[in-house]
Amino acid sequence: MAFDPARGGRHYDSTVASDNWMADHRERIALEESERLERKQQELLQQTSEHSTPAERIRIWERRHGLTLPRDANHRLLNIVARQTELALDQVREEQQRRVEHINGEVAVASTADSSGAT
Repeated sequence: MAFDPARGGRHYDSTVASDNWMADHRERIALEESERLERKQQELLQQTSEHSTPAERIRIWERRHGLTLPRDANHRLLNIVARQTELALDQVREEQQRRVEHINGEVAVASTADSSGAT
């Protein structure tokens, strides 16, 4: 038994409080794990959902795997991305090309801004 002034100076069984804390902690960890698995499952469903655009599916795949879509149009990973996102290889290559064009457009704008400001 322990003495707790916050409880009006009453004695309480500290092992019960400790056991409750541990049980609460275990429950919280189990809940967090369950939520993490649920998010993972939802993300996996979105990765293959027809309601997600090819760009969204590929971004989800990249986030889940910590990788970016290769720039090489013949890279072996493109087949894996296509299979795991349930996209056609051509759709993956279209997204790849869109990204290259976007990057090239940004570079062109930046170089135009640099050259116009240098006069």
